[in-house]
Parts: sequence; structure tokens; C-alpha cells
Amino acid sequence: MADRSLRGMRIGAQSLQSEDGVIFADRADYTYRCETCGRDTVMTFSTEADLPEEWECRHCGNSAVLLVDSKPVEIDRSGEKVARTHWDMLLERRTRAELEEILEERLQYLRARRGQQKIGA
Repeated sequence: MADRSLRGMRIGAQSLQSEDGVIFADRADYTYRCETCGRDTVMTFSTEADLPEEWECRHCGNSAVLLVDSKPVEIDRSGEKVARTHWDMLLERRTRAELEEILEERLQYLRARRGQQKIGA
């Protein structure tokens, strides 16, 4: 215990842990190819790890696809939701004719409040 004493050591300068009995996981290199710049990015993962199908390209920052047997992996995007805008959600509830009618009603109301009633309406 005396040889592991903190007295006289700078805290954080050296680790008191040893690597005795540590078994490192088997690792393998995997290649990702960027379709934008055409360059390859080689990443090292554990052989037991679930590999991501996409990785950020180190060169241009776009998405690079995993290569298996020198061919890009087909990525299944069927489960991904497409982002809907407020306008898309509005069109699910009302037709365009209804929206134009509501807009005209609101414009008439605002003009009447300002004293600018539309003549002939």
C-alpha cells in the first residue's frame, strides 16, 4: 500500500491503475466512402460492435456510406419520418378554398377595425 501512496505525487499527472489483466477487444478496420468528394474514411471498431451504416466524412463533412466487399451498403430509409411543415399540417385539416375564405374573413375584420372597410364587398 505504501508504494501507491499519493504523498509526493502530483494529482492527475500519473495514473495509479495498471494494465495488468486487461484484455483488449478484437478490432477491425471498416471503410466508409463519401459520395460527395469520393474519398474513403477508415474507422476502427470492435468486431462485436454494431456498425453504423453512415459516418461523417473526415474531408468534407457529408455522409459517407459503409463499404462491404467494396460495394456501398443499401440504407433502408422506409421507417424514417419526413419532417412536416406547419403548412403541410394545415392542409391536412382544411382545403385551400376554406383557407382562402377564412383569410378573406379575417382581412375584412381587420379592415373594419381600422375603418378601411372595402367598398363593394
